[in-house]
Amino acid sequence: MVNLNTKYLGLDLKSPVIVSSSGLTSSVDKVAKLEEYGAGAVVLKSLFEEQISFEAGNLIDKSDYPEAQDYIHGYVKDNSVEEYLKLIEGSKKKVKIPVIASINCISGKDWVAYAKNIESAGADAIELNVFIVPTDEKKSSEKYETVYYDIVEKVKTKTKLPVAVKIGLHHTNLLNLVNNLYYRGASGVVLFNRFYAPDIDIKAMKFTAAEVFSSPSDIRNSLRWVGIIAGKDIKVDISASTGIHDGAAVIKLVLAGAVTVQMCSALYKHGAEYLKQVTDFVKNWLESKNYKNLDEIRGMMSYRRISDPAIYERAQFMKYFSNYQ
Repeated sequence: MVNLNTKYLGLDLKSPVIVSSSGLTSSVDKVAKLEEYGAGAVVLKSLFEEQISFEAGNLIDKSDYPEAQDYIHGYVKDNSVEEYLKLIEGSKKKVKIPVIASINCISGKDWVAYAKNIESAGADAIELNVFIVPTDEKKSSEKYETVYYDIVEKVKTKTKLPVAVKIGLHHTNLLNLVNNLYYRGASGVVLFNRFYAPDIDIKAMKFTAAEVFSSPSDIRNSLRWVGIIAGKDIKVDISASTGIHDGAAVIKLVLAGAVTVQMCSALYKHGAEYLKQVTDFVKNWLESKNYKNLDEIRGMMSYRRISDPAIYERAQFMKYFSNYQ
């Protein structure tokens, strides 16, 4: 009998497929529906540091009392966090699957103290979604990466919950970054987060948002780095994200070494019920290959375990596709 039981961040999941932080996980009813269709866990829609600061700034700009700035900022922050805590509490009462809180961070400021409140509300883990745009040409990459470490360290002083860090692709040395995150207390990493991307409308001459959803081809970056990091001696759980659109993608990433995968865009396109189709595909594939569980295949094709690990390192496009006309 095939089972998809998985342990991620020390949590027991009935499936490796997690629904990632998005509008899909923004209400208790939505979370319950995702559990019904087979989600192994959910990452709740993020509490955005940037958005809280923006909303507070708008109210401050409209205020005639500059001395009220601290009060306004504190009020907006507290109110936003309170609503988020209600989402955590309601979800935990409604479902049995792990509920992971998400904090979208741009700094290591004192607002991460709310991690303790998130723990008290019943969350099973915290996912820190971190992205700092490096726009200062005088600031070294090391200085930017220090912000990531600072955030993790501060959160870990406030909570005993396991912490995963969702990071972007573009770092000078991802292996070093992940290793340092582990030593600062991160139990897992999520590869990779997907950000707002600007586009330009050349008719209206204004900025617009680029495509928000991932495509199946986006799996290539996740696959490469999941395989490389899983093949190294870094004791973090890897959750793959971006480009996972079907059951085959789930299997590929587990083979590369992912402990879990996170789906979002495919569920927006096909609905929450698509989760069952994905998990059924994974079960049927395992059964067809005479495997009983995911542990038997996890990391089977990681950097360390394949005969030619240079496959993961190849980057010269023309060398391998020069015959294409």
